[in-house]
Parts: sequence; structure tokens; C-alpha cells
Amino acid sequence: MAQEFVKAKIQGDKVVVFLKPSCPYCVTAKDVLSKYKFRAGHLEMIDISGRSDMSSIQDFLQQITGARTVPRVFIGEECIGGGSDVSELHRSGKLEGMLQKIGALQ
Repeated sequence: MAQEFVKAKIQGDKVVVFLKPSCPYCVTAKDVLSKYKFRAGHLEMIDISGRSDMSSIQDFLQQITGARTVPRVFIGEECIGGGSDVSELHRSGKLEGMLQKIGALQ
């Protein structure tokens, strides 16, 4: 069931972040993404910390991304990494282009 949940969430032209609010890298990813003006429905933050299937979600994220840790940030079906990765893509100017490419920005 966790596989279906994750697969359903990362379909389409949006940014999806699987996170835990207490995680400092998750906070970094949220802070970076908050600098952009997303079109309605093109950014989804999913708090997995209170879910009964949290461990299964993290197991599946490890299968498809190579990392079990959060955040796992997806642009469409592509995982661009975690908090440090998102921060570096922003600093290099690449993140904005990636978001524009999928039509996520206003």
C-alpha cells in the first residue's frame, strides 16, 4: 500500500516532498522551496511522521531513490534528493529551471 501511495503522489507535473517536521534537512528543503511562487496544486508537502505506514513508505523510497532518509524531494517522478541537494540546486540556479520546465511556477 505504501508503494501505491508514493507512486500516486509523484505522478504529474508537481513537486512532492516527503518529510518529517522535526527533521532539520526537511526544514531546509521547505525553506528553499518557499522562495518560489508555485501555481496552485503544484507543490505538496507530505508529513509521514504520524502515519502508520511511515516505515513502509521510507522502505519504498529507499528502493526507488537509494535513500531511506527524508526529505525525499520529487519533481514529477524524478527524485532530486534531500534538503542539501535542493539547497545546492537553488544556489546553482538549476532548481528554478527545473520547476519552470514542468510548469510549476506562476
